[in-house]
Amino acid sequence: MIATPEPRIQFPDRPALPDILDTGALDAQLAGNARPMAVLREALKQGDATLRHHFEAGAPAPELVYGRCWLIDQLLRRAWALYFDPQATDISLVAVGGYGRAELLPGSDIDLLILLAEGAEPGHAEAIREFLADLWDMGVEVGHSVRTIAECVEHGRADITIATNLLEARHLTGSHALYEQMRERTGPEHMWNGRDFFDAKLREQDVRHHKYHDTAYNLEPNIKENPGGLRDIQMIGWVAKRHYGVLTLHGLVEHGFLTEHEYETLVEGQSFLWRIRFALHSLTRRREDRLLFDHQRTLAAQLGYQAADSPNLSVELFMKDYYRTVFELNRLNEMLLQLFKEQILYADDSADPVVINKRFQSRKGFIEVAHPNVFRRYPFALLEIFLVMAQHPNLKGVRASTIRLIRDHRHLIDEDFRNDLRSRALFMEIIRQPHGVTHELRRMNRYGILAAYLPVFGRIVGQMQYDLFHAFTVDEHTLFVVRNIRRLTVPEFAHELPFASELIRKIPKQELLILAALFHDIAKGRGGDHSELGADEARRFCQHHGLSRYDSELVAWLVQNHLLMSTTAQRRDISDPAVINEFAQAVGSRMRLNYLYLLTVADIRGTNQELWNSWKAALLSELYNVTSQALRRGLENPLDQAELVAVTRHRARDRLLEDGFDQDQLEPLWDNFTEEYFLRHSPDEIVWQTHAILDRDDPHAPLIALRPSPERGGTEIFVYMPTDPGLFERITAMLDQMGLDVMDARILTSEDHYALDSYVVLDDHGRAIEDPARIREIRQALIQGLGKPHGEATRVTRRPPRQFRHFDIRTLIEFKQDAPNQRTIMELITGDRPGLLSAVARAFTHCDVNIRNARIATFGARAEDVFYITDHDHRPIRDQAVLDSLREHIINELEQKTDQDPASGT
Repeated sequence: MIATPEPRIQFPDRPALPDILDTGALDAQLAGNARPMAVLREALKQGDATLRHHFEAGAPAPELVYGRCWLIDQLLRRAWALYFDPQATDISLVAVGGYGRAELLPGSDIDLLILLAEGAEPGHAEAIREFLADLWDMGVEVGHSVRTIAECVEHGRADITIATNLLEARHLTGSHALYEQMRERTGPEHMWNGRDFFDAKLREQDVRHHKYHDTAYNLEPNIKENPGGLRDIQMIGWVAKRHYGVLTLHGLVEHGFLTEHEYETLVEGQSFLWRIRFALHSLTRRREDRLLFDHQRTLAAQLGYQAADSPNLSVELFMKDYYRTVFELNRLNEMLLQLFKEQILYADDSADPVVINKRFQSRKGFIEVAHPNVFRRYPFALLEIFLVMAQHPNLKGVRASTIRLIRDHRHLIDEDFRNDLRSRALFMEIIRQPHGVTHELRRMNRYGILAAYLPVFGRIVGQMQYDLFHAFTVDEHTLFVVRNIRRLTVPEFAHELPFASELIRKIPKQELLILAALFHDIAKGRGGDHSELGADEARRFCQHHGLSRYDSELVAWLVQNHLLMSTTAQRRDISDPAVINEFAQAVGSRMRLNYLYLLTVADIRGTNQELWNSWKAALLSELYNVTSQALRRGLENPLDQAELVAVTRHRARDRLLEDGFDQDQLEPLWDNFTEEYFLRHSPDEIVWQTHAILDRDDPHAPLIALRPSPERGGTEIFVYMPTDPGLFERITAMLDQMGLDVMDARILTSEDHYALDSYVVLDDHGRAIEDPARIREIRQALIQGLGKPHGEATRVTRRPPRQFRHFDIRTLIEFKQDAPNQRTIMELITGDRPGLLSAVARAFTHCDVNIRNARIATFGARAEDVFYITDHDHRPIRDQAVLDSLREHIINELEQKTDQDPASGT
């Protein structure tokens, strides 16, 4: 497609959409009208309506953007003439910023500079106030400044943002000579020379990119500020105008800095983002640059993305196009800024190039090809350059001309290239490097080399999943997982995950772990089991790249089982020896366990910035340790439940005896505790809870004990009091209302009918509660709440996060029997919301069901909770009619909870 050309700053008499405004008819209406601003207000309203009509009819975005700018120009000039003589020599109206650039969307601010001559007529001050007030009444959102030329110079020298706005100044009406004087006085000869300007804008972009985690791939991206967004295009334009004096981006083509194809890519990307931004502003009726979940489905439909069988797929297709567009714009931004660095920051460095090998050399600290024909003569050098970068960490980057050559020669990476032994060896050498692996894989992805060499990787570039769990596109997530693995090897980050950092030094081949990370989600979006499909891809890759059969099978096994450890830890009862034995059988060896643990930690931490917490860390650590013990013991000699209980009692008793208790105190208490109590708790937990019971002041009052527990990854709450059928519902409601997330619940009853309930909770930031004052507050609230009459549960009134209402997650409930432990397992999948646990507990109470254990797992807006339940006689529930009734009651409770939710809009 041919890109719509940019405006050449001076507008024609008519825009490309001539029906936006009939200036002749407008002037006729204004002539002698007693209420001219009302006429202008109506003209703006009608003009915007016409623009929206053209948008819906598919008009190119540049025509809409420039058309609205032309509309505002016409209205402002006429409004100005109501207060000022257009021929006045001491005042001028100037468009600056985005408006000066002639880029206006429906919700954009209108940035104006009212320029005054020294000693301008005093009466202008009142007229300016009235003019600006009338603009607001007209419906124009104005950002304005009133300055003399001297003040423009003073403020521009002090503030790079003001200097940038002045760079894009465009005369609207009033004194043109005054405007030209301001342009001359604020030019590069007087302030912010090209080098200083570029350096300041570069730092500004770095700060902005860091704010968005240096990735364009966010769930709710900002289409203006994110890397690869409109601001990056503006950044190129600012430098081009300031340093090279060009009026438009096309001027960079004329100066030889952009090819015509690159220019078209840049302008087409800009047009795509403009179209999204136009739709956003029209939809929200305000300036809105964030692609929030609130708008993504509507925008996908408006922009023509349709998947009849799946609204979510429509959003994913739309967002994939968005991500691929900003990814390409980010590549161009990097290349052009590198070119500017060479031309501006390093222009005075005349050092001779330093030879690296026969194909590459270093110039001014940046790698470049030794000859323009290097990639054509030695195609394998398209991989070799990244290996050289990893081996020479002193290199600052790749020269722009070489980046362009890499991009221009990607077509050479075909099947012959992939089968070339040199190419395969180079790729594996990159993976095996002790330093720079993440940087170079990211660079390979940015330049399109990774997708070219691994076509299966190319299929996941820009692919997103419409949920709150996966915070990044699949390719970005994959590279985050690689980064997390590599980070474990860096000494200064060892404090983050000490055990994992120690463990990674023990695995024999780190490259196998990195390959598993690279392939673990490679088959996402194909349909079918992505783990199995990915394992097949990984196996073929490893065999093709000369890995032994043993190593190839290990990588394939890791890919196929990359979810096994997290699923087992979060959704199963890992205090059950049978669960541990089953997991140990699946893993098979300590070495596989080591690899799988490291991959699991890196995967969870690379999925979502908020997903990793102390609770998950403790769960995985516990599963790793008990599985290690089982593997050391031997798979042919599995852990025995009775043996485990005996060992736990013995260790807890020894510690309590050391603390001064005697056998006569412990045995009467413990005789009332079931065997399951000792199976589900560690010796440390038993010691703490026994202390709390035997040390309490009032044996008749409810006992509430709290403590931060690094062992369990959160804050433990222990409740000891006479049993109450609604106790679980009341406690979970109170904890929820206090903003605490219940991660684990163990609900046990002693032989003398006392509740032995323990919970692990985190605050709403995923951290343990350690502040003594907050712990006292929680304890007091629980004591007070449990003192209320039975049946009077706390009402959960917290509102769910804004994003949750956009995900319609169907409630699924499945039951299965756990015969060895004499209980029924209920798995619940539903949309997460405040009050979820207490609503489920209310259904349990109504159906006379006892809960013995609960594992709570939340994945974005999706809750996947597991409850271990029995009937009132503590037996498994096998009657299908009872289970069906329980399912119906839970669904009714959850639907009722949704209907009552103040944020649901019902």
